[in-house]
Amino acid sequence: MAREIIATDKAPQAIGTYSQAVKTGNIVYLSGQIPLVPETMEMVVGDMQAQIRRVFDNLSAVCAAAGGSLADIAKLNIFLTDLSHFPLVNQVMADYFQQPYPARAAVGVASLPKGAAVEMDAIMVLGD
Repeated sequence: MAREIIATDKAPQAIGTYSQAVKTGNIVYLSGQIPLVPETMEMVVGDMQAQIRRVFDNLSAVCAAAGGSLADIAKLNIFLTDLSHFPLVNQVMADYFQQPYPARAAVGVASLPKGAAVEMDAIMVLGD
């Protein structure tokens, strides 16, 4: 099956050897997003809530570039350098997602690229 590379300037450009997303059939694999501002490629200024929102906005931009939206995400992975932020992720996520929610994992990690405190990746399914 052919692969389509998804790219948008409305989300941060890749900072390594990866694509923002890869579409194969009706499945889109979204690479991890950290709280980078697309226009500046600098970390978002603000508290943890601002960082989480920036990550969801970045994921949303990649979803749109692939022809979908956050509502099409089937699996969401969240990586946090401090799991005490887990309740805040739930709170902010409720502003971006409605039921039925995607399957999800939240994992505590020692560090993330560019010193980020949060990163998320996802699998999106288009056209049920």
